[in-house]
Amino acid sequence: MTDLKSKADALKDKGNQELKQNHFEKAVEFYTEAISLKPNPIYYSNRAQAQIKLENYGLAIADATSAIELDPSYLKAYYRRAVATFAILDYRKAKLDVKMVLSKVPNDPNSKKLAAEIDQIIKRIAFEKAIAVDEKESVIQELDFNAIQLENDYDGAPLEIEVTGKGQDRNLSVNITQEYLKQMIQRFKNGKKLPKKHAFAIVAAANEVFKNEHSLVEFGFDRNNSQEEALPDTVKTITICGDTHGQFYDVLNIFESFGNVGPNHVYLFNGDFVDRGSWSCEVAFLLFTLKLLYPKFFYLNRGNHETNSMNKVYGFEDECKYKYGERLFTCFSEAFNSLPYATLIGQEYLVMHGGLFSDDKKTLQDIRNIKRVPNRQPPNEGVEMELLWTDPQVMPGRSPSKRGVGIQFGPDITYRFCRSNNLKAIIRSHEVRMGGYEEEHDGKLITVFSAPNYCDTQGNLGAVVNLTSDEKKEYRIDFKTFKEVPHPDIKPMAYTNSGGF
Repeated sequence: MTDLKSKADALKDKGNQELKQNHFEKAVEFYTEAISLKPNPIYYSNRAQAQIKLENYGLAIADATSAIELDPSYLKAYYRRAVATFAILDYRKAKLDVKMVLSKVPNDPNSKKLAAEIDQIIKRIAFEKAIAVDEKESVIQELDFNAIQLENDYDGAPLEIEVTGKGQDRNLSVNITQEYLKQMIQRFKNGKKLPKKHAFAIVAAANEVFKNEHSLVEFGFDRNNSQEEALPDTVKTITICGDTHGQFYDVLNIFESFGNVGPNHVYLFNGDFVDRGSWSCEVAFLLFTLKLLYPKFFYLNRGNHETNSMNKVYGFEDECKYKYGERLFTCFSEAFNSLPYATLIGQEYLVMHGGLFSDDKKTLQDIRNIKRVPNRQPPNEGVEMELLWTDPQVMPGRSPSKRGVGIQFGPDITYRFCRSNNLKAIIRSHEVRMGGYEEEHDGKLITVFSAPNYCDTQGNLGAVVNLTSDEKKEYRIDFKTFKEVPHPDIKPMAYTNSGGF
């Protein structure tokens, strides 16, 4: 028995070393081996920590719970379960666990910090409910651009803003130029902000463009296909990018490495462009500006991080308030509610942030039928939630999500959906892939992630997916990978109190 425990402890020590080196998947493997030899609360709790780093919060909760069942006095397991439940926005359960830790160790700094953050968010949610606007009201429509003065110290390119009409009949025109885009990028590199008048105008104008797009955007190379919008003959490449998470300098590197947006190159960013990274405002402004400059050559899908609940915890709300104020965040929130949920390319490739559905009867038409409302967040269940949250799994069928939100779906689910909807493949994002991308489910599903060295810790490559077409309008698929580039010394989630969890 002692020999077995020694072997298990040795495996645990190896897991700890991998955890320290940010090799989280390898750490999970060693902890799992140790648990298989001799279950121990420390092994489960340590594996929970590795799962937290991998954002597998559902698995982390299960491991922390197993540790508590083995040893109800093991406080570290309560803390880690609190971190995981906090991450999936279950503040009530998180508060109970952190309260348990503080009842035994009242001055534990990590638990005190987490408890304060939970209380702050609970109070903020209650306050926002009390002053919430009606779902039919638009904060953006209430903006008075004539009353917003340009800051005296603004030294960048001018932006023509024209407003005609009032209320629901108001028309906003924002004239974005190449020179404005160039100077905006340089301004962000220099650590400067946009003037608030420009910031509000860009978000408001982009919102109008998103509102005029369908919940399922459809385009392709074939001019004879009446089901989709035909791209101009000049377009040679469609590039699909995954999560970018506020990594502004890596987003710039995508364009520098693979080509700029324009008449010969279409880009689709597949959600999660904010949160985590500390340049989320800059990324959002860049992508919104590109949408205004190239509305038919640049597209955005919504991700699970383009939602209020995630922005409260993972940095964008606090960053936006710090740099521009609360009102601008409210406008961004409304614009996110207008974003399309998915894109269908050539009637063959369905691109969404998360994945497929809990019901085999769901089709492309269910995505087309999604009704987007200015001040309504995505529901906690149903088609919208699953498009944003679900993940693939190796085994057939469906199972509860390792994240603790949504489901996981197997290769048989993907095959049936592709067959019934005449698709070649699903392209999705939502998960780190160490090589930047992964072909899964017998090639019927592709995961692409475009934030290299995610959160400055993961060591992963970024990737993009390129689609090109031959003379017969048949699609060819190609993958490109890239490494992270240097950025100023500002840590992820630098503007939020929850940055340490």
